[in-house]
Amino acid sequence: MMSRKNSVVAIFEKHTEAEAAVKQLQRSGFDMKALSIVGKSYHTDEHVVGYFNAGDRMLFWGQQGAFWGALWSILFGSAFIMVPGVGPLLVAGPLVAWMMTVLEGAVVVGGLSALGGALASIGIPNDSIVQYETEIKAGKFMMVMNGTPEDISRAEAILSRDGSVQVETHLVETPRAVTV
Repeated sequence: MMSRKNSVVAIFEKHTEAEAAVKQLQRSGFDMKALSIVGKSYHTDEHVVGYFNAGDRMLFWGQQGAFWGALWSILFGSAFIMVPGVGPLLVAGPLVAWMMTVLEGAVVVGGLSALGGALASIGIPNDSIVQYETEIKAGKFMMVMNGTPEDISRAEAILSRDGSVQVETHLVETPRAVTV
């Protein structure tokens, strides 16, 4: 089981909105290694089961090739993964490693997909996971960023500015000190 993390999750209607948000967070000094993007792949002429790359850039040609190419040059790790129940996904950032850990460890439980299992492993509640997977199936883009509670609060403020983005925070509760 991976450790729970403080997270902010944003859902974008269009890839241009997601790209603008990534660039805004980058300009604001956020660690790009803490940021992930996931969206459906509409380039399904080939029957690829999965591909990931944690070092160099992964190449992608299709409708949103420039978008994904730009993100893969900023974010760490990239993958094309066929997720049963969700479909073909393009993923960039640490979410790739979380999904691979779920797949390799066969820790998908409770009817969650590999994406859902990865999100659950970092503390995203199941009801939110179902909502996020539904949004991705509908062709939207999901951004997940992890950090300190202060980073998450600051990122939420940046992502919520234009009002067209759905933004939720998921904070890990810290154990309270017991006094005797």
